[in-house]
This record gives sequence, structure tokens and C-alpha cells, in this order.
Amino acid sequence: MPTGDYANHRYSKLKQITAENVKNLQVKWMFSTGVLRGHEGGPLVIGDVMYITTPFPNIVYALDLNNDGKILWKYEPKQDPNVIPIMCCDTVNRGVAYGDGKLILNQADTTITALDAKTGKMVWQAKNGDETNGGKGESGTNAPIVIGDKVIVGISGGEFGVRGHVTAYNLKDGSRAWRAYSMGSDADMLVDPQKTTELGKPVGADSSLKTWEGEQWKTGGGGTWGWFSYDPKLNLVYYGSGNPSTWNPVQRPGDNRWSMTIYARDADTGMAKWVYQMTPHDEWDYDGVNEMILVDDMEVNGKKHNVLVHFDRNGFAYTLDRETGELLVAKKYDPAVNWATEVNMDPKSDQYGRPQVDPKYSTQANGEDVNTTGICPAALGTKDQQPATYSPKDGLFYVPTNHVCMDYEPYRVSYTAGQPYVGATVSMYPGPDGHMGKFIAWDAAKGEIVWSKPEQFSVWSGALSTAGDVVFYGTLEGYLKAVDKNGKELYKFKTPSGIIGNVTTFEHKGKQYIAVYSGVGGWAGIGLAGGLLSPENAEAWHGAVDQGRAQGTADQAVNTAGLGAVGGYAGLAEYTTLGGQLTVFGLPD
Repeated sequence: MPTGDYANHRYSKLKQITAENVKNLQVKWMFSTGVLRGHEGGPLVIGDVMYITTPFPNIVYALDLNNDGKILWKYEPKQDPNVIPIMCCDTVNRGVAYGDGKLILNQADTTITALDAKTGKMVWQAKNGDETNGGKGESGTNAPIVIGDKVIVGISGGEFGVRGHVTAYNLKDGSRAWRAYSMGSDADMLVDPQKTTELGKPVGADSSLKTWEGEQWKTGGGGTWGWFSYDPKLNLVYYGSGNPSTWNPVQRPGDNRWSMTIYARDADTGMAKWVYQMTPHDEWDYDGVNEMILVDDMEVNGKKHNVLVHFDRNGFAYTLDRETGELLVAKKYDPAVNWATEVNMDPKSDQYGRPQVDPKYSTQANGEDVNTTGICPAALGTKDQQPATYSPKDGLFYVPTNHVCMDYEPYRVSYTAGQPYVGATVSMYPGPDGHMGKFIAWDAAKGEIVWSKPEQFSVWSGALSTAGDVVFYGTLEGYLKAVDKNGKELYKFKTPSGIIGNVTTFEHKGKQYIAVYSGVGGWAGIGLAGGLLSPENAEAWHGAVDQGRAQGTADQAVNTAGLGAVGGYAGLAEYTTLGGQLTVFGLPD
């Protein structure tokens, strides 16, 4: 599975590559995917076959590891190109899942396709969105997860007013088993008013509907495009929901439940056991979709818990009891985070579990058409979807982070199906010390940074830890880096393009290999991937997104294009360019 295991550890027991010999790594072979957009995710190795997935058009390759990566088969779905412009943050795909001899592909157009892993022939297809032509702004970017006889998958489109949902399909034939929406009626959300809890208390009837004005929940966002994890003993699947629509908080009074929420659901029925909303009434686009990492027997405040650890976009790292949803730790994992002072941890307070917002950085309090400056983190968060890794050997979490701040100006927008429904102009820039990224080690029991390694740009690659005492990650400039458990750099190699993929390791014929995609893009690299560094293209982007709002100068249009990322990461163009490669590393023969 793309996460390595159900607990999302992204840890490997392979230990041939060690802190002592990693400096000897060399490139063994490379493979071009033929696509020049952001390559998130990573390869999947099943036996002697490696499966590669590309950004749109979502080509799947099966490569023979016994024969120099010979192409065994290739599957290229036919998709409507109108899907491309509705993918807000590049045409990424985070990988295929495997189960019962099938590969499961979540296509950009929301079609879920099951392929015969041996032949590449289509076994079944299911339509996850209402439209496959971008007509409602729905898209598919996240990696599915196979749990028993079910495939579970989410949906993207919060910038288009899509109402998020998670859906389980039967692995055998693709028929729908259950669907749970992020907001709406209790029946739609698969929430039991008395049995589903938040912080130990029943959520009560109409817990979502009461927090929206009128029928705004129908276009409420809450996308589910992140990672899934699963506890087999509890039979619970965990994931997070994204931003409420629009980005203008003034237009949607209330807590906007259950956007920005961690969910624990029964994998067989979809019924929610517990929920926890991290950022009620989001004012900054701090999607809650980042991975949930499951760890057993963690001692927190003198008591052992089976926990869920989540590094949220909002800059707080959360440790919760994954059976009950009890909040154990909520601490900033970047000291620069300023939009909130803390998360209230007093169970007796009416603010329990809520971030305490600093009014200076509240885009709601400052109002429409007011530019709130100096907010940290930026909309792409202290960490976006790029997954952290947990090493059971070290007891530490190794986390790729963004160290980026922003200015945010909300404005009024109207909803039209399939059209952008954003309502904010954003510009981004490096955090206080001039760096845009840090790679950190985190103690989730104490809520403390153990060490922090600065990087010039955000670390947008997923990390990997191994039993060989090596931690790997990639940089936006294109370096694969290896560090030891203390953060000391042991190795680096410059690949052909920026790395936003997740570092993977596998063993073949008794030898350990490291594999990673390079292909700059994603939200951080959208300026390069989408050609938005050109004033003409940036102005066209604004023309499509901003519902007629004036842009300012050509420089301002570039700076705020790509939902603010283009200006923030403009310097990346001096270090790398588009690509689409897999690079496989190994020790000398």
C-alpha cells in the first residue's frame, strides 16, 4: 500500500542501507514517465513488479524488476481534458492501491478503476463524483486504501464548492458499500447523534446543519483528498476533511462542521465513532487532510494510550487516543505559528479543544476586502499532504514542513457549479528566518521539537525512516537527502527535477533499494508546473478564478496566482525545471 502499512508509519525494517554506508549510494536505474507535471506519491512494489502512476492523464506502468524495468504493461485512461483546469493545485495523483490481485486507480476525473495487476486489463470502474468532465469541480488525487473486501477513497474540490465525502466500494465488483459526507444531515454523514462523540460528548442531532447558514452546507467543501489509516483491532478507519467553501469566512457564519475534522469511522458500515474539529470556522484554508499516524502504547502524561498523531496544516500537532478521541496533546510544531496562541486543553472550559485565535490574524474579524498580513503559517500549512514518518526504533516522528507565512484578503463570491468558489487573494513569503522549509524530529508524547534542519524551500516530499538508522526525504530543488536520527546529513544527490514524491524503499533479490519520483509541481511548484510565472498566464488564471475582481499590476497578478504560491516559490525556477522521472538508488555491487 502507498502508506507502507495501515498505521501510516512509512517505516521500513530493511537495514542493508545504514548510517555508515548510505554515503555510498549510487543511481542504479531511471525511468521517464513521459508526463511533465507534479509527481506526488511513489511507486508501489508487489513481488517482482513495480507499479508507477503519473499525474494527469494518470498513466499506470508495470515494470519488471527482473528485467531492467522492462514495461510489462501500460494503462492510459481516456479522460476529459476539462478536468485539468479544475484541479486547483496541480494535476497530481498520489498512487495506486493493491488488493485481491487488482490495482485500484483513483483517476483525476473521479473514476475509480480496478486493473488486473498481471495484465493491466480493466476489471471494473465506479464513478466517485457526479460528473467526470469537471462540470461540478470534482477531482480525484488521493491514494485509495484497501481494507478487507472494500476500497475506500475520498474526493477533491473544496475550491469549487464540492461537498466532500468518503466512499467505500466493494473490491470484488466496484459496487458502492457506503458513503459518508463531510457535512449535512446525520444520515448523510453517517453520524449517530447519541453514539458519535466529540471530545467525549455526543455530537447531538443536526450537529452539522446547525453550524451553517441556510443550505450553504450543500456547497460546503470539506474535501477528503488526504491519506487514510486503519486500526484492525478497532476496525476504525481514520482521515481528515478539508476547508469549508468559500475561503471568505464572512460569507459562512458558524463553525462549519464537519470541515477541518478528524474522523474515526467503522470500516464496514462507515458509521462515525468519533470526530474532532481542529479549526472551527476556518479563516485561513488550513485543510485537515494530512495523514493520521497510529502508534500503540505511547505514554502521555503518565498513562499509556493507543494514539493517533496528526500534523495539521494549521501548525498544531495533535496526539489523540484513537479509540475514544480524547485530546492528549496539541502543540505548535513550528514556533512561527501565530494565528492562534494555543489550543485550550481544559475539559471544563467551553473552549475545550478549540484554538484560541489571535484577533490580529483573524480574516473574519478584520473583514471582507481587508488584507490581513503576517499570518503564519500560509494557507498551504506548516505541513501539507507530504507525509511524515514514524520510527518505532527511535520513537520519533520525522516531519517535512513548510515555514511560510501569508497575507490574506477575503472578498465576496457567488457559487456556480464547476466554477472556482475561492473568495480570497493570498500572497506567500518565507517565514521569519528566511527559510521556507524545515525537516524536523518531533516527540508526540511531549509535543516538542527534538531537532530542526532548515531548508531553503518547503520540504514537499514524503519522508521514509528505516531500521538502518537512516531517514530519507526530498527537496523542491531536486535533492534526495539522507540524515541520521539526529538530523546530521549523510548523503544527497540531485535528481533531474524537484522532488514532491514520497521516498520509497524495497528489496529485490536480496538487495535494498531506494526509489523516488522527481517532477516538480504540486501547490508549492504550481508556478512551474502550470506556467504561472508568466504574467499573461497568471492574469488568465486570475480571470478564471477571481470572479471579475481587479488584479493590480502584472507583478501583483503573478505574486498572487496559484492561490498565492506562485510568488512565494518564484525563486524555485532558478534551481529546477519540469520533469517526470523515477530514480532508483542502491549500494555498489
